[in-house]
Amino acid sequence: MTVIDQASPHVLRFPQKSRQPVVFDRRELGLLLSLYGRRVAEGEWRDYAIDFGADVARFDIHRRASEQPLYMVKKIPAHAVKGGLFEVVAPGGLIMRRGNDLDQVLRVLEKKPKFETI
Repeated sequence: MTVIDQASPHVLRFPQKSRQPVVFDRRELGLLLSLYGRRVAEGEWRDYAIDFGADVARFDIHRRASEQPLYMVKKIPAHAVKGGLFEVVAPGGLIMRRGNDLDQVLRVLEKKPKFETI
């Protein structure tokens, strides 16, 4: 769509619609919700939020709904070549793990097995 400015003979173009937002696909959401469900069953996590933006998709994990996210799992297509499409970020902004395979990246959030000493 174009509009002609009456004061000058120039044609002004409206900005194009922004590109599609970054989203998690079905397999990625399955991995995220599977991990989330296990940790909810253990009583550690209680809420989550999903945000699809123009440059990044986020899955935020909360201990309580009223708190800041405990962890953020981000999908950033611009970082796919540099360091990895996915990253897990701790509350202080520390990137705990980054990579192109979400299953491998989410392993940083898995509980470590506890060994008993005899």
